[in-house]
Amino acid sequence: MYFLLIIYFKAILIRILQKVSFMVYSLKKFAYIKIGENMAKILVVDDEKLIVKGIRFSLEQDGYEVDCAYDGDEAIERAKEREYDVVLLDVMLPGHDGFEVCQTIREFSEMPIIMLTAKGDDMDKILGLEYGADDYITKPFNILEVKARIKAIIRRNNKKSGAAKRQKSSVVTEGDLKLDRESRRVFIKDKEINLTAKEFDLLELLVTNPNKVYSRESLLEYVWGNKAMVSGDVRTVDVHVRRLREKIEPSPSDPKYVHTKWGVGYFFRA
Repeated sequence: MYFLLIIYFKAILIRILQKVSFMVYSLKKFAYIKIGENMAKILVVDDEKLIVKGIRFSLEQDGYEVDCAYDGDEAIERAKEREYDVVLLDVMLPGHDGFEVCQTIREFSEMPIIMLTAKGDDMDKILGLEYGADDYITKPFNILEVKARIKAIIRRNNKKSGAAKRQKSSVVTEGDLKLDRESRRVFIKDKEINLTAKEFDLLELLVTNPNKVYSRESLLEYVWGNKAMVSGDVRTVDVHVRRLREKIEPSPSDPKYVHTKWGVGYFFRA
């Protein structure tokens, strides 16, 4: 009797563990699908299938969506079919080599390309960059370096696209500050701030180029024009920055938006 009870409880425990395992698997699968909707897309191009398989496995473990191509023609076709966040492109390929593929892709897309070159072959690196590659990695490589290079390029491109959107958008919002470029109006917490024409031009330049430090000479040239550089006084910039801070900053002596880079100039902190 005691033995039968042990078998019974053991069977129940196995069923419970099976159900838990299935639930965990389902949750992981669901999470992966949700993440996959927005994950970066990578194209790996190499005729050595074992290398491609290893790179693909490692990148997919990090949540990337990976497509593969094993020759130049296939790589070009895939690049035409969709826009990738990064292309890992080997130089030595059957058919069109990596340089030709890179050059062809550059005719219709600016998608980032990392060339995979033979160790110590400086000419491959130079040619790759000349044909439009964004970076290169020498073989044999460490997969951690590959991942780091991919992340760096994606991060850099995200910043560029964000800056481009900021430049194109007629309304720029940074925290409580909203700047409407078309109507030339500025709001802080939905309260309109009255700025002079030059104060607006100065703020617009800084807001649309966040964290970029401009010297007083540069600001004088950008906002007041070339003539001002000849006859103007850079102290004009200091006066306008001070007046601007008095209007938009909660505490002008401890600015939130327009900051000073001592000995260099001014910048807008995003």
